[in-house]
Amino acid sequence: MAGLGGTAVGISAASDTAIKGYDPVAYFLAGKAMKGSEAHTYRWHNLTWHFQSGGNRDLFAATPEEFAPQYDGYCAWAMTEKRKAITDPEVWKIVDGKLYLNCSMAAYAKWSRDIPGNIAKADANWLEFQQGK
Repeated sequence: MAGLGGTAVGISAASDTAIKGYDPVAYFLAGKAMKGSEAHTYRWHNLTWHFQSGGNRDLFAATPEEFAPQYDGYCAWAMTEKRKAITDPEVWKIVDGKLYLNCSMAAYAKWSRDIPGNIAKADANWLEFQQGK
């Protein structure tokens, strides 16, 4: 269920830890942002993903596109402006079964004013990034 190749990163240049070590499955199952554990990891898209449990890891491993945040984990609001911004994993929303992260509460507030319109704009911008424009 990833949109336009939207998988997850949200990392610093010096790290290969996806979304700052948060468990992407927890957003869907627990309904909240939760740090994962180094005891339960999985490599995908050249990143190390952390999970609360082996069960969450196994769910992700079976269908990572279902759980990974959109726009490689970059901020959903920034993507509407054709920018990549590292996200705060505590600022998130699931829309139509897809996880969106934002870089701040201010960015989330702007993005929330027109979620469908902003998703459409960000999807188009993300596609340009994917095509190397």
